[in-house]
Amino acid sequence: MQALTSNSFQFQGQTKVYNGKVRDVYTLDNGLLVMVASDRISAFDHILPKGIPYKGQVLNQVATMFLNATKDIVPNWLVATPDPAVAIGVACEPIRIEMVIRGYLAGHAAREYKAGKRTLCGVALPEGLIENDRLPAPIITPATKADEGHDEDISKEDILARGLVSPEIYAQMEQYTHALFKRGTEMAAERGLILVDTKYEFGLHNGVVTLIDEIHTPDSSRYFYAEGYEERQANGEAQKQLSKEFVRQWLIENGFQGLDGQAMPFMPEDFVAVISERYIELYERITGLTFEKSDTQNIVARIENNVNAYLQNN
Repeated sequence: MQALTSNSFQFQGQTKVYNGKVRDVYTLDNGLLVMVASDRISAFDHILPKGIPYKGQVLNQVATMFLNATKDIVPNWLVATPDPAVAIGVACEPIRIEMVIRGYLAGHAAREYKAGKRTLCGVALPEGLIENDRLPAPIITPATKADEGHDEDISKEDILARGLVSPEIYAQMEQYTHALFKRGTEMAAERGLILVDTKYEFGLHNGVVTLIDEIHTPDSSRYFYAEGYEERQANGEAQKQLSKEFVRQWLIENGFQGLDGQAMPFMPEDFVAVISERYIELYERITGLTFEKSDTQNIVARIENNVNAYLQNN
């Protein structure tokens, strides 16, 4: 199994390339973007040393399903998926804010709460919560979007005070975030899952707030299994989850949280295989479909041929 970790594609009409932590975005001269979901995996804002086979395909296909299932809520950027690991859509002017929404005290929020903080991004949290408790109501805890390094928590008040977006645009993003999370929660429940937290990114297309990037994938979201949640919570046990959190926990156990002076631990092949299996498990659980592994013998040629064939015919 090959993993797609780096590439230098040449697509028809290509004008520039942006290499993100996980995705590579190619701008075309016709107002479209080609977004390639690589098999890279990141945690604590660092790219891990090995790629995860089929991870990009999982991310792209899960995101495609949810983008199609939510386009009645908010316009989104997606136009086509000519390859299992590729999405093509309209170019938008990105809004440099991640709209993080949390229904439960988990992950980063739980670590902050355990450290004694009772306000997160300007949102007050009640006393007496334990990790993975359901919050009284979903809360939005935005983050500034960094090209490199760490994204940083920020409050709604600071966003508006700094003029990062207008009050009108922020209000629209806020409304969309709650509506998308509600839809995602309902769809997860149908599959026996709990959507714990997630993030949405928006841009402007012809002045219209538009949903961009991925949604409800294991890279951008955390899922718990609904069955046994209450019992595990009552017993103070860890929740069974489908998300990238187990990768973060493995890194923490091996002395890495992305802090200065910490060395990235060696990733054994059996752990790489476990991560790949977890991603495929989430795909099948959240979609209800059997995952069909794409041909990985020559991923670069496959993607380039599929994308250019689409561009030539559309």
